[in-house]
Amino acid sequence: MGSARPNIVLILADDMGFSDLGCYGGEIATPNLDHLAANGLRFTQFYNNALCSPTRASLLTGLYPQQVELERMGGGNLTIAELLKTAGYRTFMSGKWHLQKYRVGLPVNNGFDRYYGVLVGCNYFNPGVQRPGEAVPSKKTPRHDFQPFAIDHQIIKPYTPDKGFYATDAFGDYALDYLDEQSGGEAPFFLYMPFTAPHYPLQAWPEDIAKYRGKFMEGWDRLREQRMVRMLEMGLIDRSWDLSTRDPHSLPWEEIEDKEAWDLKMAVYAAMIDRLDQNVGRLMSKICELGEEENTLVLFLSDNGASDEQRTSTPDVPPGSMDSYHSVDLPWANLSNTPFQKFKRWHHEGGISTPLIAHWPQMIKGGEITDDIGHLIDVMATCVEVGEADYPSHFDGRPTIPLEGKSLLPVFRGAQREGHEAIYWHQDGDWRAVRADRWKLVSPDYSVPYKPWRREGEEPVMKSSEDPDSLWELYDMEADRTEEHDLAAQHPDQVQEMIAMYRSWLMHCAEC
Repeated sequence: MGSARPNIVLILADDMGFSDLGCYGGEIATPNLDHLAANGLRFTQFYNNALCSPTRASLLTGLYPQQVELERMGGGNLTIAELLKTAGYRTFMSGKWHLQKYRVGLPVNNGFDRYYGVLVGCNYFNPGVQRPGEAVPSKKTPRHDFQPFAIDHQIIKPYTPDKGFYATDAFGDYALDYLDEQSGGEAPFFLYMPFTAPHYPLQAWPEDIAKYRGKFMEGWDRLREQRMVRMLEMGLIDRSWDLSTRDPHSLPWEEIEDKEAWDLKMAVYAAMIDRLDQNVGRLMSKICELGEEENTLVLFLSDNGASDEQRTSTPDVPPGSMDSYHSVDLPWANLSNTPFQKFKRWHHEGGISTPLIAHWPQMIKGGEITDDIGHLIDVMATCVEVGEADYPSHFDGRPTIPLEGKSLLPVFRGAQREGHEAIYWHQDGDWRAVRADRWKLVSPDYSVPYKPWRREGEEPVMKSSEDPDSLWELYDMEADRTEEHDLAAQHPDQVQEMIAMYRSWLMHCAEC
């Protein structure tokens, strides 16, 4: 290799909370990501789209997901891989695709030279059929009996690998193989690694689980407080913010009877993040071996906050093994999203806040923290600038939609950039939010029953209103980013101004 332009590595975790990494205040061992943070830049106010597929759509296109949906017949869009190929990059992907709603075909039909991975999600130890002498691998639902894997243009269903397979490690293996293929070439490379970890099912190697057994017996209440203290010491959060109140659907830890079973859940979840970190370490060792560390931009983030979903379907099989299917559940997700409230799919900070680590020794001063407000739509714009590419007015015979994101390169240089006037979120129904400077307006769709983990016999929360605008909540992100104090009643003019901004943005998306 040897191009003056940087290589770009984009790493995505799946359903990981804001404070799970050691360098963001967590107690999980993530030495390799911590090293990238210590020698790079950490963002404290970077946002995703609260859900898997919409995040991936925005991340790879620089647009809001509403502008990318397949059923739209307006302007075209292109992926980072398609863009960088026009600038002479080699492009590789290893991991989870999950963009069927937004892009036609496999990754190799969307700009990637090579691809290995799963199209949706998988059993970590065996996505295919039962192997001789082993238990039947658990699956999500009957329609997910075989999670389709693909290698380049070939879909393999069922994909039944040899014993010793573990998806996180396999994604790492193929990424290393692709870099070996690239070794000695003159072109820079773009590598996209969207891991499935730590998304359910909770499955991990026994030796990784053993590191964490008993480490969560203090319980989520005490551990949330400890994370908050560490985050304050690191300078990641403001001392004026309150720790968000424990979610009302979570029992106090002292009332939990089966504490060891709950400890095991979080131990497996931690083991999955630990293994992800190990593979980041393998990747960085390979990049160093190739002599490319100084000139490689590495970005790491999560697709949404930790998930409160209840997906356990094997209650008699403890989490961790191939034949188990468990989710980490709401109380531990509340810990993972410390100090914020709510979870995956919510547009409160616990659902949309992501850690973002940027590492690029030639450009970024190590150990810095920035509170620049950004969104994953900014990643494409950043790749355009650092890759010295031209974002085309037309692609594949269609006019392109102008990028919504803004390059992060000024932030990497330690300078101020022109920020977003506002950032927007919208999901099916009335899930919506606007962030404009210090103000955030947010409204979950309370017309849909909320059914997380809760006390036995307790009815799910359900709020409804004939006027959805009455459900907007307003928060001051400078004074109260943990969203403990709704100011909508005190600032009705601000609410109406931001509702108008949201409606204008939604119309803008519809016209693209």
